[in-house]
Amino acid sequence: MITIDSVVIVRGGGDIASGTIHRLHRCGFNVLVLELAQPLVVRRRVSFAQAVVDTKVIVEDTTAVRIEKAADACRTWKQGHVPVLVDPEAQSITVIKPDVVVDATLAKKNLGTHRGMAPITIGLGPGFTAGVDVDAVVETLEGHFLGSLIFKGQGRPATGVSVPLMGYSRERVLRAPCDGTIHNSAEIGDVVKKGDVIARVDGEPITAEIDGVVHGLIQHGMPVTTGLKVGDIDPRGVQSYCHTIFDKARAIGGAVVEAILYLSRRTGS
Repeated sequence: MITIDSVVIVRGGGDIASGTIHRLHRCGFNVLVLELAQPLVVRRRVSFAQAVVDTKVIVEDTTAVRIEKAADACRTWKQGHVPVLVDPEAQSITVIKPDVVVDATLAKKNLGTHRGMAPITIGLGPGFTAGVDVDAVVETLEGHFLGSLIFKGQGRPATGVSVPLMGYSRERVLRAPCDGTIHNSAEIGDVVKKGDVIARVDGEPITAEIDGVVHGLIQHGMPVTTGLKVGDIDPRGVQSYCHTIFDKARAIGGAVVEAILYLSRRTGS
């Protein structure tokens, strides 16, 4: 039976995943985050994945720290923190034996999560089939059904279009112009104007298409590929938004908590 100190492994620590991690941690669950060795997160100030790079990161009132092996998770939980482990293949699941596994990679396809990993398995967004490879899917597409739970079937496919803010959608997104290494000229939270150079990839500039605040920007020095989203600009110009979990992530995080409690009652897990 699920209790407040049950163990939840979350695959992925990006900004959407971090809304879930934050809610689970505040509810008392022992959360372990599994990430890539080089996380390609854009909204780094609100992503627990950044602990892989910085060793320690604080998102709102929750601290996450990088650990080097799964056995270190218990010590980190006792300290009241969230452990983050480089383990993209989720091999630590055999060591930790979690009560719940949440796939929050948002890869738009299943990268190996299956129902045998834990008594309760949950997938965020498209790429999962509830009742087949996970027990529940959380809808991640903006709109009327955002955060709804699916217990049979799949979520809606991603549109590839950012939600409009002040009438801007495509213009808000910064993408790599070529393959190479990114070198940032701006920082998250900077106020920028249309035409400003935000970063360069092997000398090729990435410029702002609108005025606003740099809301997200991939880690300086990361290898990137052509067309990869490497940043975004918020035309609202509110710098504090760069450092707080945003509405979509909170909604999805609440849905994950609901799914865990619902499935626990239904299955007796």
